[in-house]
Amino acid sequence: MPTIPTDFVNYKSTPVFTPNNIPKMFLHLHNTRAGVYGKIIVIAGSLKFYGFTERRGEIEQEIVIAQDETAISPPEYWHKVEFMTDDTSFRVDFYAQRDSDIVAENRSERND
Repeated sequence: MPTIPTDFVNYKSTPVFTPNNIPKMFLHLHNTRAGVYGKIIVIAGSLKFYGFTERRGEIEQEIVIAQDETAISPPEYWHKVEFMTDDTSFRVDFYAQRDSDIVAENRSERND
């Protein structure tokens, strides 16, 4: 499992998602943007993370993330998630390099 570099900071988090409010894109193939790590945090239940070799590629990993566990999706990595239980809830924290434009843009959005 990849790790988030030490000079990266959490610049944004999603709301807590459940089977009732998850945006459909999370359940289908998507990727994180360049320079961004996603940290998936399971709050309750369990979630399956699928990682792909490339867009529309083969599955290269399947990880079950249990309650109080996390998984990291590296920049530009194609993936999707699947709820394993009806009571599953999770959020995603996004990390970028401390001095990056991504972090600066999100700071200015918070100040508007």
